[in-house]
This record gives sequence, C-alpha cells and structure tokens, in this order.
Amino acid sequence: MRIAFLTAPEGVEEIELTEPWKAVERAGWNPQLVSTGPGRVRAYHHLDKAGTFPVDHVLAGDTSDAFDALVLPGGLANPDALRLNERAVGFTRSFFETGKPVAAICHAPWLLVEADVVRGRTLTSWPSLATDIRNAGGTWVDEPLRVCEAAPSTLVTSRKPDDLDAFCAALVEEFGNVNGHGRS
Repeated sequence: MRIAFLTAPEGVEEIELTEPWKAVERAGWNPQLVSTGPGRVRAYHHLDKAGTFPVDHVLAGDTSDAFDALVLPGGLANPDALRLNERAVGFTRSFFETGKPVAAICHAPWLLVEADVVRGRTLTSWPSLATDIRNAGGTWVDEPLRVCEAAPSTLVTSRKPDDLDAFCAALVEEFGNVNGHGRS
C-alpha cells in the first residue's frame, strides 16, 4: 500500500511525521512524502528547527488515485500553509470523495476544515482548533484518539505528540482495513 504523507515545505512537527512514518513502514507499506514544493521538507520540534526530509512527490493537480491512504502530520505552520494551497486542499478532499482513510494529528485538521470534510464528523485536534471544527459543522472532542467512520471514509485524529502511540496504532489498524491489506 502507498501512503501519502502531505506536508508543506516547512513547518511540520518532526515527531508527528516520523512516528507515523515508522508505523507505516513496520506494517510493510510504502510511505511517500508529498509536498507542495520540491527538494526537502524542513521539520520542527515545536518552534525549533529539526531535521529535513526528501520529498518523494510534488503536488500538481493530483488526486488520491496513486495512494491508498493519507496521513496529515501537524505542527502549527504546516497545516496553516497547506490550507492556503488549492492543490493541497483538493488533494486532501479527494481522499474523502473516494472513500480512502485519512489520519490527522494536532493542527492538521485545519486542512480538513478548509477542504470542507469535517461536517457531520466527530474528531479531535489541538484544542485551539475546536471552534474552527465546530464552525465547519464537525463535533470536536478532547480525547487522545477519535476514529470517525462516517461514510464515505474513515478519519483517525489525535491531539498532540503525547497521543502518538494510540494514533499510530489506530491508523495502522484502519488503513489495514483498506482493500484487504490488513496484517495477519
């Protein structure tokens, strides 16, 4: 399975990229770093610069066709930049339109709000997004993990890095239910 990890060229929270990435690799799947620009993505540890990671795929009017699932890592700047990029918004929306699972952590649901895919869903996030999610028609809960199976696609959400163990386990379980790709 090919799993898209969508990030802006700068501002992704490093641990929210690397821990789900490792979970996807341990499941035997193929993670792909997708970004709005070429080269390398600059990660952060909160507000401090951290590592850089090579971009595997640059968005150019893409849809979810080449991927089986989507992971949206957080960080404050990352989803804020992505929600202003029409290609990133459309790419994200296409996963919901085609019924493919999506996982988002921390501030990443800002992109889901912009893509207009939270209406009728229950999700969690960093607490400062609660009003945005409610205003977009979603139900916000303060829980470490929320799996929302509202049709047509499953959405896995978590609040922060402290929730990564539960987040990674849930995304592997939910992504594994796609097209019979579950682990035995």
